[in-house]
Amino acid sequence: MRGSARGQVVWFDPFGLSVTPGSTIRFTNWDSGNSHTVTTYHPKFYDRMRRIPAAAEPWDSDFLLPDEFFEVTLTVPGVYDYYCLPHEMAAMVGRIVVGTLADAGWEGSSKDRTDVSNQVLAVLPSVEDIIAKGTIKRKDGS
Repeated sequence: MRGSARGQVVWFDPFGLSVTPGSTIRFTNWDSGNSHTVTTYHPKFYDRMRRIPAAAEPWDSDFLLPDEFFEVTLTVPGVYDYYCLPHEMAAMVGRIVVGTLADAGWEGSSKDRTDVSNQVLAVLPSVEDIIAKGTIKRKDGS
């Protein structure tokens, strides 16, 4: 989790990631000026539409202060979309692709367009790009 010096821009770094099933992901808040969350889109949290595989456990890190971290192990193949609760409207979102389309039980990205803004949809990298590149960071490198 990152933020600009004055806090006017916030983002996940990377915001697109491809991993194998069973990988543990650590989200660390490197933004000295803001607290952040890592929250999956799921009805369990704030009655959001599900944007993770149906068999996966949803997660919410709660607020992480600077230098605090949260870890999650992802075992179910598919696409996981997540956001920062206080900064979703600033398009602080990310996507993790676990496994490949050939994996048993694979579930692709959500087709729902009613529960997220167009700005969020525009930021989320495509599954194809994530699989091809492995990691997707901001274009300006920050």
